[in-house]
Amino acid sequence: MAAKIFVDGAAGTTGLEIRERLDPRKDLSFIRLSDSERKDTRARSAALNEADVVILCLPDEAAREAVGLIENPSVRVIDASTAHRVAADWVFGFPELEPSQYERIAGAKRVSNPGCYSTGFVALVRPLVRLGFIPGEWPLTAAGMSGYSGGGRPMIAEFEDRKAPAFTSAVVRNYALTLAHKHVPEMRKHAGLAHDPIFAPSVGRYYRGMIVDVPLHLWSLPGKPRGSELRDALADAYRGRAYVDVASKAETDALSLLDPESLNNTNRMKLYVFENEAQGHARLAAVLDNLGKGASGAAVQNLNIMLGLPESTGL
Repeated sequence: MAAKIFVDGAAGTTGLEIRERLDPRKDLSFIRLSDSERKDTRARSAALNEADVVILCLPDEAAREAVGLIENPSVRVIDASTAHRVAADWVFGFPELEPSQYERIAGAKRVSNPGCYSTGFVALVRPLVRLGFIPGEWPLTAAGMSGYSGGGRPMIAEFEDRKAPAFTSAVVRNYALTLAHKHVPEMRKHAGLAHDPIFAPSVGRYYRGMIVDVPLHLWSLPGKPRGSELRDALADAYRGRAYVDVASKAETDALSLLDPESLNNTNRMKLYVFENEAQGHARLAAVLDNLGKGASGAAVQNLNIMLGLPESTGL
């Protein structure tokens, strides 16, 4: 029997992409609500409790409310909001996080989909913390550049709708200047850090795709590791993983720039280690689609794992 799926909040950017990925599949059935029913608490509650798996694509408070409406103990949930990403009783939905994470997701009732920036940051940092290259108490800084779809409908309007009150013609715009971006708590927790990293995100005038960049003073780290050691550690950590690749030294050395749109419309993420050996400096970089591995693709990957299907199904 096909698993019953209910996407709550399917009209938003992430929800629409998830529906586009899932709709062609014949191995799933879908619970759908009309526009009027989506605003009816009784109709939503019935749908939430009828599904085998619910995917929440809602603002944080609405996601918490939706979880509170679920009384059926067999219903499993994937939450794409920020609401539960550091909650102790939710499994973080980054299957590549730890060697055992795939199995944890497979058996979970509650899975929190990672944020796009934290996906790149955690992918770069967590293995190096786990192996002791970066101490858990080390002060880290990260930068990020995302397409404007990462801000959802309001930011899309700011960049596309010239009649919108907040329309901008900026090519690049920094934000989160209070140093309190909503992804920072999950970046800290799931990378295994004792302190919040300083995170400096920006948004560019393009729709989707992103780079997360973590600079390191290698000379200051315990053991003074070389970039090649970090690259090898990352390659070992993700060996055999379907959706995380680590660029070789030859590939990295041949590059003079990184294109944040190079993995658009995929569920892949590629990691790079750039090094200036003479100065003892390195830059760790992750390239991914903020709406793919950073959102809807990750949700579908998690859904597949929870249903015991090949994780690449529909991806």
